Amino acid sequence: MQLDAEAFEQLVIDELDRLPDEMVDGLENVVFVVEDEPEDGEDLFGLYEGTSLTERDQYGLGELPDRIVVYRRAHLAACADEDELRDEVHTTLVHEIAHFYGIDDAQLHELGWA
Repeated sequence: MQLDAEAFEQLVIDELDRLPDEMVDGLENVVFVVEDEPEDGEDLFGLYEGTSLTERDQYGLGELPDRIVVYRRAHLAACADEDELRDEVHTTLVHEIAHFYGIDDAQLHELGWA
């Protein structure tokens, strides 16, 4: 599947807007970023970079925002059409936001979001 960077970013924004308020209202000091692929060449759909809520001790003013990265090329390579792409982006967003809340990969796998 092909989709330019701007159109993919808009699709990610649309999927973010579709997430339940309960999921996104607690996101504080988090930025969402779209990149083509990880710098290290790893095969990832997304990545959470930061300190989860369950591991924060002294967190406050002056902290750089946590980042949730969605990788465009991995999504496009895995999806045949826009519906499938939207589903995969949705799953990636839920997965990475869950890491912000302290849910690990094993728990996500049990819940069907891995």
